[in-house]
Amino acid sequence: MKNLIFQALAEAARNGESVALGIITGVKGSSPQKLGAKAIFHADRRIEGTLGGGCLEAEAQRLALHALKTSQPATFDLVLDHDFGWDDGLICGGKVLGVILPNAQSPGERFWTELAERNAAKSWGVKKDFTVVKLTNAPLPALSPSDGERLAKRRERGDWLYTETITPPCALWIAGSGHIAQAVAPLALQLDFAVTIFDDRPELANHQFFPRELAIRTGHWGELCQAPFPSVPTFGLIVTRGHKHDALVLETWIHRPFQFLGMIGSARKARTISEHFIKKKIATPEEMARVACPVGIKIRSQSVMEIAVDILAQYIDKRAELVNEKQTVASGKIELV
Repeated sequence: MKNLIFQALAEAARNGESVALGIITGVKGSSPQKLGAKAIFHADRRIEGTLGGGCLEAEAQRLALHALKTSQPATFDLVLDHDFGWDDGLICGGKVLGVILPNAQSPGERFWTELAERNAAKSWGVKKDFTVVKLTNAPLPALSPSDGERLAKRRERGDWLYTETITPPCALWIAGSGHIAQAVAPLALQLDFAVTIFDDRPELANHQFFPRELAIRTGHWGELCQAPFPSVPTFGLIVTRGHKHDALVLETWIHRPFQFLGMIGSARKARTISEHFIKKKIATPEEMARVACPVGIKIRSQSVMEIAVDILAQYIDKRAELVNEKQTVASGKIELV
């Protein structure tokens, strides 16, 4: 999954187009966008991405257009209060800091393409003198939400206005290629999961039914379930064509290091499989407790697409838990002065 902002910057560099990059570098309290939000501002007033819309984005665009004319970078510091945001509906009450970088395409097509590809963890940042730098050795510690709040209180973070570590997307393994998988997979791609479909039915598990951006593995379940595990955080979803095949996949996947593992089915199905697995010593009660079945959140879903939404809502939540844990650890290692 490519980062669309970085990809657009690479295209601008390739085409020789001058564009400005806006970045939210600090937040405190409520805001329409969060730390690290980005937008590209074109001279013809087109905007790619968003810093939050409304008066916030209008002010950022004004600064960006001026920066494109003068080639002078700028910072902004906005309080989203009644006076500033009432006309455009932004009365969040928070505070937002940001930076506007004219000629953001200037680091070059290769610079931005390497960040856009997200093949491995790469760090980059904006220094106080507004230079854009990519680190090739030790990654920069990413800004955490708490860092953003401190920046919003005008406490500077070393020599940097902004730092970010770009990482590959989390993986989502889906066992099954039926109607639920066909609804979940394309939506998961849009939600920035790297999706792989597993099934023993090549007549269904193919790119006629699934987007070409995802991977497909077909074969015998015994071999499929032993596929090499990704190096990135990986989530599992079991939605095969029946309870027998679900249990067959679960028998192996329950012992693999998924960040989160869900299986479609009823509470009765979950109880029956759990009792069987524990009785046969296939899994421990603690291992079975980690399997979410029924998977998804309760939104009274009925249609296939509604079921896909309620399933992925839970995966988004679990991924956010993982990201927040990493940010908490990272922020504990950073001392702001």
